[in-house]
Amino acid sequence: MKTNITFVNGVGEVTGSNFLVESNEMKILVDCGLVQGVSFAEKENRVPFAYDPGSIDFLLVTHAHIDHIGRIPKLVKDGFQGKIYSTYATKEISEEMFKDALKILQMEGRKNGLPDLYQKEDIAKALSLWRGVSYHEEVLLKEGFSFYLKDAGHILGSAMIEIRRGDRKIVFTGDLGNSPAPLLKDTESVTDADYLVMESVYGDRNHETKVERDRRFSQIIQDTIKGGGTVVIPVFSLERAQNILYSLNNLIEDGHIISVPVFLDSPLAIAITEIYRKQSKNFGAKIQQEIKEGDDIFDFPKLSFTITNEESDEIHHVKGPKIILAGSGMSSGGRVSKHEKDFLPDSKNTVLLVGYQSLGTLGRNIENGAKSVRINGEEIPVRARIENIRGFSSHKDSDALIDFAAGTKDKVKKVFVVMGEPKASLFLVQRLRDYADLPAIYPKRGAPYEIDL
Repeated sequence: MKTNITFVNGVGEVTGSNFLVESNEMKILVDCGLVQGVSFAEKENRVPFAYDPGSIDFLLVTHAHIDHIGRIPKLVKDGFQGKIYSTYATKEISEEMFKDALKILQMEGRKNGLPDLYQKEDIAKALSLWRGVSYHEEVLLKEGFSFYLKDAGHILGSAMIEIRRGDRKIVFTGDLGNSPAPLLKDTESVTDADYLVMESVYGDRNHETKVERDRRFSQIIQDTIKGGGTVVIPVFSLERAQNILYSLNNLIEDGHIISVPVFLDSPLAIAITEIYRKQSKNFGAKIQQEIKEGDDIFDFPKLSFTITNEESDEIHHVKGPKIILAGSGMSSGGRVSKHEKDFLPDSKNTVLLVGYQSLGTLGRNIENGAKSVRINGEEIPVRARIENIRGFSSHKDSDALIDFAAGTKDKVKKVFVVMGEPKASLFLVQRLRDYADLPAIYPKRGAPYEIDL
């Protein structure tokens, strides 16, 4: 029976994951994410879907980052009535992500005179269609298709999705974790895929080692504190914030850095941290043991969770050295912007980038060495120390991506390289061909590819 895969979105860019698998009788979507860039919701997100949402039978979700889930409520608003599946943790986190996204979308919509992308009712309906699934639990769909989830090790609840029919399967990696990660279990292996759809965010570069990452993180904070400065860390509310809290907990408890006020200044990150506490069974064995021994890995002296705007504003008036973790991770909105406005002009401060910065974002401009940046309509000089630690990334780097894909070498018929900037994806395609002898391609967005499934 003929089966096609179409890369509706998520090719030629890091965000906007959205793939369609269709046979004669059934249509399966994998992810339905927002395209992100200069604004939280690019114009592309308002374009009608390239397929009829009402014709989709199933939506399978890899994980709860907004570039993988952000258009699900719009899909429902536009007619989707099928079933949604993910891990239990992904569903729980997605509810918080949707609520936060809606506030930002409404704010941007009002500012630009645009209608809401979706409403609260669409979120509620999406969640009513959503079912949680355990890792390694096979779920039957129809027409002989089933799916199976493996741990991607990327964020809490992240999964690779194996869609099977008979003895053939296509595997969607979603985002692959930078294992071993501080909190999570390692990415599981895939050795028997006939087709592999894999991410390539860091397809053209490698991270520093974990030892070097931890050394630099500690040294940067120590240097800034000794100089009487403030460390501003733009963080993604999901996974990055929790990893940084855990690292700070260890550094302070072990006496590697002196205890100074630390602020987690993100209501979303605070809410998700509570979900992490409840879902600790998904952590790696080492972390589970630490928790059993009584260590609250997300708490330490002088740590404050600032929920209200008033509490956030007060941070600026706290005297002396301090550390601020605030969203968003690419400085493209959220509370971190006001902190960067306050602290970028002073050379004793440090802005520490710990995640990928998309093209066109304020974070990318800062990363690229801009001497001044525009924040909320005001030109702000950049005199603070700018540091970038890639080792905190929750994505595999180039070498690790090749090692992962090489596990499929004995069976795979095609490796589709997606979810990366063009230069990263194309570089990875060439390396997969040259170093792993894999049949890798960079697919064309919107074009159907026939697969034997």
